Amino acid sequence: MIPRLKEKYKKEIVQTLMSKLDYKNVHGVPRVEKIVINMGLGPDGSDKKKIDICTKDISAITGQHPVITKFKKSISNFKSRKGTNAGLKVTLRNDRMYEFIDRLVNIALPRIKDFRGLKDSSCDKFGNFSFGIKEHIIFPEINFDKVDKIRGLDVTIVTTSKTEEDTISLLKEFNFPIIESNEKKKKKNKKIPIKVTTVEKEKNGKN
Repeated sequence: MIPRLKEKYKKEIVQTLMSKLDYKNVHGVPRVEKIVINMGLGPDGSDKKKIDICTKDISAITGQHPVITKFKKSISNFKSRKGTNAGLKVTLRNDRMYEFIDRLVNIALPRIKDFRGLKDSSCDKFGNFSFGIKEHIIFPEINFDKVDKIRGLDVTIVTTSKTEEDTISLLKEFNFPIIESNEKKKKKNKKIPIKVTTVEKEKNGKN
């Protein structure tokens, strides 16, 4: 069975983005290429039992078995040694990717307490949109009673977009709750200094 969002993208979103972003070729329309989900293990990286628990949790969330990532360098401040377990990583493509987006947007994100949206500043120039999730228990696949520790997730959505505006437009079509960051708002609200001409200075001087 074809995922709901995959079918929606082909039938509706492509046409909407072509007219909205002024694309003439269907193949040039931006699309989601893959989704990378990371879960850091921290000090639990050496505990096999906790790694197994985390593996089960992230497998339930994504529907795919994760890969254990290793530290490439030894960093004394983080008490990490080269070659030790750093975290778990899952890369989703095709149907599983669309199914994850559907559950993330419509079920998981609305369950976050005091959630106001994802900032548009999370988008980079290469078509990637990255954000963090503080509690992995927002996903309905996780049984809160069986969780030993609440862990965070890092989600990176990789798209074929060439600009930040195209990436945000694409994700908004998938109903991602993206809001304008405070930094951009401050730039817009900055007052433009009024230049006083020499004629006005002379008038003011006479008065």
